[in-house]
Amino acid sequence: MVQRTGSTNTDLVARAAREDLAEGTVLVAEEQTAARGRLDRQWSAPPRSGLFFSVLLRPAEVPVRRWGWLPLLTGVAVATGLSRVAGVDTALKWPNDLLVTVGDEERKAGGILAERAGDDGIVVGVGVNVSLRAEELPVPRAGSLALAGAVNTDRDPLLRGVLRSLEDWYGRWREAGGDPSVSGLQETYAAGSATLGRMVRAELPGDRSLVGEAVAVDGDGRAGAGHRSRCAGAGGGGGHRASAAERERGPGAAGSAGRAGVSWGTPDVKLGPVEPDRGRSEGQQA
Repeated sequence: MVQRTGSTNTDLVARAAREDLAEGTVLVAEEQTAARGRLDRQWSAPPRSGLFFSVLLRPAEVPVRRWGWLPLLTGVAVATGLSRVAGVDTALKWPNDLLVTVGDEERKAGGILAERAGDDGIVVGVGVNVSLRAEELPVPRAGSLALAGAVNTDRDPLLRGVLRSLEDWYGRWREAGGDPSVSGLQETYAAGSATLGRMVRAELPGDRSLVGEAVAVDGDGRAGAGHRSRCAGAGGGGGHRASAAERERGPGAAGSAGRAGVSWGTPDVKLGPVEPDRGRSEGQQA
């Protein structure tokens, strides 16, 4: 553990490059001053206000094409651990956002970033707002476990619970050779997804975007937008949150990898809900 650092991910990737670190090495910080989200967004948080940590994984037995599931797996593990220890339900926005409900509003309370560490390693970083009050939020639409009504905001048991959950899910996935269906990961992710079944806008490289229904996450962790997709600017679309029954049915409820007209997006694609009253998405700070 360190008291203060720029980014636990940056530090652990650098250490893995110069040291022979064991798989499962964890770096925890009390404060991060230059943390990075997906697409290199910068963020920071007050000292001792959240969980800020990174873990080194070496999934040697898993085909590299399946490594795209690691941020999604981590999301499932974090959501499971927080539910058990804090009593807070967390929804997962593909590919790396953790959402909580504050009042009747869905807000981002955390995020996940996976980075390569050499030829055989992946560093997965997690940041979760735990005790932030409304006046401490980085942006008004952010959230925290405390604001979501957590029954426990003690960071030590929260961290232990999340790490135990990560060890469990990573072990299942690795034993299954990275197969998300055999390991149960794909079904569990779909059940907790805040993306599947919704109209979403995908911002693509080259200043292009696509609007359509998020129908599935395939075997390599890519999200698919359904054949109703259309070029951005053709008009707004209504947002839809999958019902609990739809989410519990898993990936089959929202489509399949073989569905005609599905466009698959990798994690470098920004994906957000379509606002019914604006016809566009406003991404939260990562």
